[in-house]
Parts: sequence; structure tokens; C-alpha cells
Amino acid sequence: MDDTSGNKPSTDLNADMLHAVIELVSDGVWDWNANTGFVYRNPGWYEMLGYPRHSLENSVFTWENIIHPDDYPRVMTVFDDYINRRSPYYQTEYRCRKKDGSYLWIEDRGYVVARNLDGSVARMVGAHRDINTRKCAIEQLERRNQSLEALVAERTRELSRVNQQLQLQLDENRSLAERDALTRVANRYRLEKVLLDECERAQRFRLPLALVAMDIDDFKPINDRHGHGVGDQTLMSVVESLEACVRPGDLLARWGGDEFVVVLPKSTLENAKNLAERIRQSMSEVPTVGDFKITLSLGVVERHAGEAPAALMARADQALYRSKAAGKDIVSE
Repeated sequence: MDDTSGNKPSTDLNADMLHAVIELVSDGVWDWNANTGFVYRNPGWYEMLGYPRHSLENSVFTWENIIHPDDYPRVMTVFDDYINRRSPYYQTEYRCRKKDGSYLWIEDRGYVVARNLDGSVARMVGAHRDINTRKCAIEQLERRNQSLEALVAERTRELSRVNQQLQLQLDENRSLAERDALTRVANRYRLEKVLLDECERAQRFRLPLALVAMDIDDFKPINDRHGHGVGDQTLMSVVESLEACVRPGDLLARWGGDEFVVVLPKSTLENAKNLAERIRQSMSEVPTVGDFKITLSLGVVERHAGEAPAALMARADQALYRSKAAGKDIVSE
């Protein structure tokens, strides 16, 4: 324990004078005689931690015992690096246990004032400064920042979810805008857009491009005799048969009424004729409507170099009407 009666382990006058001076300092000042193991701590050190003055053992073990267990390894590393000259200074922050069991953040600084002939520490002085208010404010700020970061992260996730929903809705709206309301195949708007892109691609890379235009033979009497509900069902059956014939990458579109078009990228006239014939024959599987047997008239064309989409469509339409004029249920080019 500290002895304030004057019976000190050292009779060195300079040490007595130093201790007398640091008794007046409000910060927690310490003086370690490494050769004897005696550690002097001023009243400010005890008051800072809530202990009665000079009530603890004057050894390094007192210091070690009050360091927070989580901070102890780091503090000892910093201390050892300094006293063994691996670091130019000793300064660190850690928590010290107060008399009431709570912990106080302190800043600890020290300086070796004397070494022995072998280079070991002979004497070292230092000071503990109360930084608890600053550290608590920093921790509170960090907690607030973490809360804000968590809030921002949650809002970001929420916005991402909303954006995904909006994108899905946008994709659905775009899909609806490009699909025929009844048959769900591509509508005229989608057909014209794709045909323009494919014509440009065919021109750019000198690729073949073909069209098949088709029309249900004698469709109007079906609507007139059996009603539009039966007519709509007939269109759905025809589309189901068409979809079974077209290849992946081809575009089946409703041009209008009972007229349909298939865009065949990278396809020659011969490819288009073969597909058109398969389509024509597939109509035999479409259920009859009363005494009406469902057939198609088809026209096929291959794009000419430099030909515009409108001109290509016009030629396909002309080929279709040649099939109508020739008796229907045939393929013309």
C-alpha cells in the first residue's frame, strides 16, 4: 500500500521532490521505479477512479488488475513495444475499472526517463487522463451513425424492391402494349418494330430474311353465322396450331382481323415455303366450325437487297392475294 507517513522505499531527494510536485497535479500521474518495482500514483489518479487516496498497492499489478480484460492484450503489446524500443513512444487508450465496478476510458502516456546499462528500463513516468466523456460521445455518435446506416440500408433495400416491382410492371405493360389482346401473339406494333430491326440486320450482315403472310379462308361467314365468340375461339385455335409450327427466333404476329404474319430471320425463300406448307397442312387439325373447314391462304417472300420493310410487306400481301385468287388453301410466292 502507499505510505504517506514519510517512510518511502526511496530516499532519493529528487524523487521526493517529484512526488511532492505531482501530488498537486489533477491528472492521474504515475512514477514507476522498474528496479525496485515501486509505483507512485498521485491523488488525482485515485480520485479519477473513485478510490481513497493511496489505498492500493504500489506495484504494477495494481495497474494490470484494473485494465479491462478486452483491452489488456492490446495495452501490453503497446507497452512492451515501447519499453523494448520497438516503438518511439507510449500512448494508448483503454478502460480502467473504478472502485464501483464501472469502467472509465483513460488516455495513458508514458516516457522512460532512465535506463540501466543493459538497456532495460530503470524509471518511467506517465499520466492517465480521463477521456470518458469524449469516448462516450464518439460511441454514441457511432451508434447513431450505425442506426442511420441501417436505416439508409433498409430504405435502399425498400427502394430496390419498389424499383424491381416498377420494372416488372413496366415490362408487363410493355409486353401488353406489344401483344394482341385476344390471341396474345405479337401485335401489329410489335411486328413493324421487329421487321424494321430485322431488315436492318439483314442489310448490315447480308443475311436472308423471309416473310409468310396468311389469312383464314372465308372467316367472315363464321362470324356472321356463329357469332364473334365462336370466331374468336377459331382464331385462338388457329394461333395454337401456328405456334406449334414456327421456330424459336421466328416472330408470329397478328396483322389484323384474321390475317397473320411470320417473320423468319436468316431464312431463304425455300425455308419460308417449307414452313408455310407445314402451317397449311396443320390446319387440318383445327376443329371445324359447323360446316366450315378451316384453311389458310399463304404468301411467302424473301427480302431483296436494300428493300424497305413496307415494300417487303406489300410483296408478301400480294403473294397472299395470289393464293386467294388461285382458289385458297395454297402457298404462293
